[in-house]
Amino acid sequence: MARSAQPPAKPKATNANTRVPPKTKAPAADAGPSALEGKRAPDFTLPDQDGQPVSLRNLRQRGDVVLYFYPKDMTPGCTTEACSFRDKLDLLRAAGAQVVGVSADTPASHQKFIGKHRLTFPLLSDPGNQITRAYGVYKRKSLYGREFMGIERSTFIIGRDGIVRRAFPKVKVNGHAAEVLAALEESH
Repeated sequence: MARSAQPPAKPKATNANTRVPPKTKAPAADAGPSALEGKRAPDFTLPDQDGQPVSLRNLRQRGDVVLYFYPKDMTPGCTTEACSFRDKLDLLRAAGAQVVGVSADTPASHQKFIGKHRLTFPLLSDPGNQITRAYGVYKRKSLYGREFMGIERSTFIIGRDGIVRRAFPKVKVNGHAAEVLAALEESH
């Protein structure tokens, strides 16, 4: 007679020295951007295109922050996205927000990107991908059958209080700036 497979019994806590894991955990960095919604945004200080330090804390003092992560300066999708934010910047500011882009590119690369496309908002440099990891946007990617680690295009709306109001993972660039503007207008 065959025995049916039974799952192993869970061990029970028997004394005060037994460790019981907490019921709730903070989202893991690899859980993805949506896991940050409603939670405090990871703080940071990164150099801008001029090498000057920019902190999230200081940005929040001036209003909501539209923090967008993009893979690489001067590439077609990243250029389209940056120019879309540039073109909607007055409306985004009128909605009480400022725009800041982040990639792993150097400040010098950011300067060239800003100059070539007349961008009017700061681009921050995260060459070690520490902040992209903290926001859950540094992911395993695949292109033409090759796997590599890189930045997944994502955007966050962060309130003055430091709470992530909205996360936009796996952004499609066409229409994204308008989508962010609509979300800002809904929240006010």
